[in-house]
Order: sequence, then C-alpha cells, then structure tokens
Amino acid sequence: MKKLLYIMAVGVIIVASSCQDLLDTDNLYNKNLDSFYRTPTDINESMNGVYNALFVNGPHSNEHIAANLLSDVMLGGGGPDDVSAKNVDQFQDPSEDTYRDLWVETYNGVSRANAIIEAVTDGDFSAYFDTADEAEVFKNNTLGEAYFMRGFLMYRAARFFGGMPLIATSESDRKAPRASLSDTWAFIASDFKTAAETLPRISAQAASVKDYGHANIWVAKSYIARAYLYYTGYMTNVEGQATDVLPLPEGGSISKAEVVTHIEDVIDNSGFRLASDFRNLWPYSYVNESARTYNPEATDPVLPWAENPDGADPAVPLAWVGQDGPDSPVGTGNYEVMFALRYGLGNWDFDGGTGQKFNNRVPLFFGIRDHSMVPFGQGWGWGTIHTGFYEQWSNDDPRKEGSVLNLNTKDPNMGLSGWNIGKGDHNTGLVNKKYTTLQHDGPEGVKGMFFYLYDMSHGDPMQLWAAQDFYYLRFADVLLMHSELTETADGMNQVRERAGLEPISYSLAALKTERLHELAFEGLRWFDLVRWGDVQTSNNFYSNQITVNNSGVDAPYQISYRSETKGLVPIPESEIRLSNGVYEQNPGW
Repeated sequence: MKKLLYIMAVGVIIVASSCQDLLDTDNLYNKNLDSFYRTPTDINESMNGVYNALFVNGPHSNEHIAANLLSDVMLGGGGPDDVSAKNVDQFQDPSEDTYRDLWVETYNGVSRANAIIEAVTDGDFSAYFDTADEAEVFKNNTLGEAYFMRGFLMYRAARFFGGMPLIATSESDRKAPRASLSDTWAFIASDFKTAAETLPRISAQAASVKDYGHANIWVAKSYIARAYLYYTGYMTNVEGQATDVLPLPEGGSISKAEVVTHIEDVIDNSGFRLASDFRNLWPYSYVNESARTYNPEATDPVLPWAENPDGADPAVPLAWVGQDGPDSPVGTGNYEVMFALRYGLGNWDFDGGTGQKFNNRVPLFFGIRDHSMVPFGQGWGWGTIHTGFYEQWSNDDPRKEGSVLNLNTKDPNMGLSGWNIGKGDHNTGLVNKKYTTLQHDGPEGVKGMFFYLYDMSHGDPMQLWAAQDFYYLRFADVLLMHSELTETADGMNQVRERAGLEPISYSLAALKTERLHELAFEGLRWFDLVRWGDVQTSNNFYSNQITVNNSGVDAPYQISYRSETKGLVPIPESEIRLSNGVYEQNPGW
C-alpha cells in the first residue's frame, strides 16, 4: 500500500499567538478585520486558526487526558515522579496553573471565531463564485461552522471550569467577570442552535476527506443534546436547582421535546450509522494489515487475536474502518465518527516548540509503562484501569476485550508474553486498548504503526508517532442520548445489538451501564458522573478499595472524591491574578 502523506493543515498553515494578558488575543499574524477576512481563502485560513485552538500544550489541559484521570475507571498511574497525574486522580491540584492552557486556547479560538463571524456576516463574496447561490452556501457554511466552534470551545471549557467570561464580539470587554452557569450555557446553546439553523443539510456520504472532522449540521444538533443533558443534569443534581430546559439568552430556552426532534433528525437523515463491529473502530484492528504491508517477509500476524477474535469458522478478522470518514483512504470507511480532533505526526519545532500537541499524546501518556512489545508499545503508564470496573463487566460483552488490554494474562495472542507488573505505580495490569501505542517491524525497524502509515521522517519517533484521532462524537452516543432523552430502549438496544447482546428494557440504571461500557476511556465518563450526581454518591468506583502494584510492591488504593469541588477544576491562578481579582476561584480549590 502506498504511504500516506498526512497534511496537518490545522496545526501548520495557521499558527497563532498565545494569549499572554488576560483574554487579549491578537488576530492571526496581527491582521485585522480591515486587512484580512476579505476573500474565501482568507476565511478558510482563519477557520483553521479556530480549529487550531483545539490543540493544547499542557497534558492536563488535554480534554481526553484530564477527563479520564478525573473519572472513576482510571487511576493516576505513571512512575514515582508522575506526581501530577496522581494528584489529579485524588482531586488535588498539582500546580497553580494545571489547566491554564485549556483556558487560554479557549479564548484564542473564541477571538478568532468572533473575527470570522463579524467579517462574514456583512461580507459579500459573490465575486469569488460562479453563482450567487454558491456564494450564499459558502457564507452560511462559514457562519454555521464559526458559531459551532465558538460554542464548542466554550462547551469544552465550561464542563471543566463552570461559569466563563462571555466574549461575544471582538469589541467585548476582555476583563468581563465570569458569567453564571445559566448565562454561560445559554451562550453555548445559542451558538449550537444558530449553527444547526445555518449549516447546510449535507449527508455523511457527501463529505469529502479534506472536510472530514469539521463541524456539520448533524454535529451541531447532537451537541444541542449534549449541552441539554449536561446543563439540566448539573443544575438539578449538583446545584439543586431542578430544570428541564436549556436556557437561551434573553429568556428563551430549548425544551426536551425540541432536543429530541434534533436527535431524531440526526438518526433518520444524517447518513451516519454504527460500524458493523465495535472493535473495528480502533486502530489495533489494522495493525496486522499494516505490519504485513511494511514487513512482507514476516509470516505470523503481530496480533493473532485480531485474525479471528470470535473463533468463527471460517475466520472473520477485524477490519479497521479508518479515521478519515466514509471515503477513508485507509480502512473500510468510517460512518460512525461524526466529529473528531484530527491529529498528525507532530514536530517539536511546530508552534514555538509546542508541536507535540499536534500529536495524540493519550497513547503516549496512557501506554504501557516501560514495556516496548509488539504490537503494543510503551508509554508513560498513566491512566491504569480500576479493577472494580473491570471485574463488574461481563466477559460475554465483546467490548470488554475490545476496550481493555489485560496484561495479567501474558497472552501471546495479544503479544503480551513479555509483560512484567513491577513497572510503574497504580499498576493493575489493565490498560485501555482504544487509545494506546501500536507498533510493528518494518524497513526502519520496530516503529509506530502511524510512523509507517503516515511516512514520519522527523523528530523523536516514540513521543511523536501517535497520529490517532480523538473521537469527540460517535453515532453510538447519539443513539444512547436518544434513549436517555426519551426513556425508551430503542437506541440503547441498537448499540447492544451491535455488540451481540440481547435487548433489554429501558431504565436509567441500564442506560448508565450501557454508556459506561460503550464509551469507556473516551473522555465522557467523568462528565456523566457529574451530571447524574453520581460523583457525589456511592454509585461509582471511587470508594472501592483495590490492590495496586507500586513499582513492584502491592498496596491498597482508594480514590477520595471531594464533593466540595462540585465536579469542577480550579481556575488558573495566573488568570485570577491577571483579572485583579475579578475572577473568583471555584469552590473547594
């Protein structure tokens, strides 16, 4: 197979300055509304700058890392020096600015989105298109995407920090205080609603590879549902202010019935659908094919289990759907992932020396500690898996083996015969299988699967070769949200049927279990615990004492969630100082 040249457009074409003083953010390369944002090329380049804000430098500001460490199914792990991961796991703040990069990049992106909205709203682009209709489509798509991304960046931050300063225009007061939770979520909901009303109705099949990963109308509608579920759950179960509507600015609101209409439109008309096999969503389902391509002289598969995981006769091997949409050049075609953070092979020199952020660091940080095996390579050993969670999951559910790598088995069919538990802390012998380092032999020796797949030619390979996308939104979650919203089992049972499981009746407890198993390690469990109020009860794994291995020594371990934090992380202390006390710190910090 021909090697792919992966173009990291979001991270390379536009590299914008960071926010140094409170919320002040210069426009790209110091251009402004008078000198830039005039042509479709200008607008498209500036939109890349908005997406660029999804990439954060500090690992604890990485949504996927942070949310997993805060959840009850993963432990801090790492080595003796990885104190920050352990502190986050125990709801202690490792440093005064642990989450600052998340705060900073939020407003970098918001500022860029504001500039686009203001320029395009009154802009006339007809001279650049053959017809007025084409110019109008460009305008609507751009505005819809900019509104969605502004809302998404605020949504991402608000779930961690709570109320946020609202910067609605390029002229807004950069020293605005933090808004209330209701006003913050009204701002987010309004942006998602505007995007859903503005973006064109294009099916999943019609999206090109180059546009895959960008927002679309179906993503906007789905995030209206996510925002509704989080806000109504948080206000009801954490704040004690029961509500069944998602507020809009100036007194409006979005009802549950309206949210259900949006979700049913996605299910019926988007063209997205479940992959035939849950396990084919994850890159390990491609590692044998990749190894055969780049090391054709090898006779044995590097992951024998994947050649026939269910013991079928004749054998049915796993077959990756790829991560580039329905027309993915690698894989069979991905119709399930609706929105993703598109990673590439980073370079230490990108973006002022912070280029590792354009590489998915979850496989690196959550990879197996101090073991470089084939096909599962090494990482820092953060995010080991809670044994209580693993043990309650039925072995009859193929998603269990498809999501968790049980190193304790030393199974040669999994390539694990060389594993030894005495490496790292909080070691349970269980690591996540969805996002972990994959490697195999090839012309340049044993290197990462993505090293070969995307023709990596620079930098530190082990720390820069994980170009696996982070799935923000899968169609499976749309089906599960529909069940939760309607209190019916239809969507939930479609997800179960895909896993070969029998249908069940709807209950909230059943829905919670289904989300726990289907979406494990995808950065959603923590926010589910918070919005359901389960983070403050015994309906979690925090209080379960287990035995872990700390660098060769067994020890008891238990997580102590602090309810006074209300499911929020601390506002960066440097931002509080820059605000001259305008920002108030979150409770419990």
